[in-house]
Amino acid sequence: MDILRFATAGSVDDGKSTLIGRLLFDSKAIFEDQLEAVERTSRDRGTEYTDLSLLTDGLRAEREQGITIDVAYRYFATPRRKFIIADTPGHIQYTRNMVTGASTADLAIVLIDARKGVLEQSRRHAFLTSLLRVPHLVLAVNKMDLVDYSQERFEEIKDEFTAFASKLNIGDLTFIPISALNGDNVVSRSENMPWYLGTSLLHHLENVHIASDRNLTDVRFPVQYVIRPQRATDPAFHDYRGYAGQVAGGVLKPGDEVVHLPSGLTTRIASIDTFDGPIEEAFPPMSVTLRFEDDIDVSRGDMIARPNNQPQVAQELEAMVCWMADGVKLGPRSKLTIKHTTRTARALVRDLHYRLDVNTLHRDEEATSLGLNEIGRVSLRVTQPLFVDDYARNRSTGGFILVDESTNATVGAGMVIDAR
Repeated sequence: MDILRFATAGSVDDGKSTLIGRLLFDSKAIFEDQLEAVERTSRDRGTEYTDLSLLTDGLRAEREQGITIDVAYRYFATPRRKFIIADTPGHIQYTRNMVTGASTADLAIVLIDARKGVLEQSRRHAFLTSLLRVPHLVLAVNKMDLVDYSQERFEEIKDEFTAFASKLNIGDLTFIPISALNGDNVVSRSENMPWYLGTSLLHHLENVHIASDRNLTDVRFPVQYVIRPQRATDPAFHDYRGYAGQVAGGVLKPGDEVVHLPSGLTTRIASIDTFDGPIEEAFPPMSVTLRFEDDIDVSRGDMIARPNNQPQVAQELEAMVCWMADGVKLGPRSKLTIKHTTRTARALVRDLHYRLDVNTLHRDEEATSLGLNEIGRVSLRVTQPLFVDDYARNRSTGGFILVDESTNATVGAGMVIDAR
């Protein structure tokens, strides 16, 4: 079975955690002791129903305030597909947490309260989803039970959001009216909304097509580790030399001609090995070990590609950066460590072009720095050549993180717009 990674986002109290709890509960993906603990906590808090949001809001501060603060990951499976859920916070104060949760997602669910309609935070989450190039977006209009399951209200929200989404780069947009509290259209179709002719949320998650979202054209294989088991007791492994990593793009097969970067030397793939034995092809996001017909000097941070389809070898980057550090600002002359695929180098911020207001999409070209949770376009100079693609073409080779050199803390996440 394939794996669908999806993130939930929405304004405070729109019901993200309740929706995930309902998904887990109705798909029978929680254990009895977990359910008993949630029921007990719900009774202690005086609620008349089982508060399913407690399944994901694990921090004490989250339960006390009834909001999501950190990204909570949950896993479940149905007979059709496995799922990894990232429950991301809605408040602007935790924009960095949402960016973290949505950066690896195949799909994002943005919740909207049917009573409140499209809010500023809803627009911000939709913009961040498009900025992070999440291929599929579901707008879940929640709390339909509080507007008497009104089709007219649902259509109003749908029209308003569609008009806003036309300004963004959203490939696949789906609207589903739901009630997370009561389970309407979450796992099963709701009898309360006979006017809705679409599928339930879980059915959509099970059937959305994600295989073509990954870049299967441009072969990209960042080398993570060189395997040389010279001390192995089996004589067959004494001369073994393999290069382990995760396929970031394209399809690799034994016999394919590839080029090694930065040397530019070409060779052919002798075999593709996994823990379970050799395989005939590898594609994203498989983790494999490549062996080559020729002995070439390959080390961690190098890149394997096709001779006629290579990434850009660049030390000058134009990128959108989300700043995640509290108390430290990003500005011209800032010095950081950059981690891109498996390669690490030092980076200097040469210029800050503008700071982006994620609520209005306004570009503040007078800005001199980026603070916590702010996003802007910057120019970077890197000490070592990086093998990059535009983020719009490949999220793996187009994304990077920035690390504080003194504390070793991750302080920023970036998306390459241009490289040279």
